[in-house]
Amino acid sequence: MTKVITLANFKGGVGKTTSAINIGAGLSSKGKKTLLVDLDPQFNLTQSLGIVELERTVYEALTGKRELLPVEVDNKLHVIPSSLDLIKAEIELSGEFKREFILSKLIEPIKANYDFIIIDCPPALGLLTLNSFVASDLIFIPIEAEYLALKGYSILREAIVKVGLQIDRVFITKFDGRKVLNRNVADSIRETLDGKVFKTVIRDNIALAEAPAKGVDIFRYDKNSTGAQDYLNLVKEILKEYKP
Repeated sequence: MTKVITLANFKGGVGKTTSAINIGAGLSSKGKKTLLVDLDPQFNLTQSLGIVELERTVYEALTGKRELLPVEVDNKLHVIPSSLDLIKAEIELSGEFKREFILSKLIEPIKANYDFIIIDCPPALGLLTLNSFVASDLIFIPIEAEYLALKGYSILREAIVKVGLQIDRVFITKFDGRKVLNRNVADSIRETLDGKVFKTVIRDNIALAEAPAKGVDIFRYDKNSTGAQDYLNLVKEILKEYKP
């Protein structure tokens, strides 16, 4: 059965889009048919995978102009791209009946084609993010190993609870084991969120920053990098716990 996962965080720069791309690519490398949905008007996921076909975006589907049309990255990895036009969607859809269910209804006809669907949503609790939450089975939160991480998590959790949902799992990103602060924050996250934290930590790695400039995921850019190793380990944890 298809698992739909939203990656969310109201704070930018925590590795949300990087994680969506590389979790998706990692799942596809394990033979799982995976669809990435770029629901962020900044369309960083789309750009990071070198997709220039912007006439078949999620915006046209959300506004009823056409159905969702995935773009093939490879045989096992497809993408629903985004564009700057998505900025208009919040206003245009605000008067629609059951507007928070629009994405869910769009995904339904193609859902069975995939083992996993990964949604990268905007860093805010607006209509697009709410659509992502409603369409998803699971909500994952990347948390940067920094001082204000837990405070930001608490705000996010409260917002999600208010719409009747919950955070399923979190994982730590941009971790540098040489820094005492990073180690202390990571320990604090594990202690505070016991049971919700994946064991795998995504280490700070230059290759993760370089891969988008080449329009590829970390596995195609440098499969031997620590970034590739970490995301592959995270994918193994996901597959072990959430079998499609």
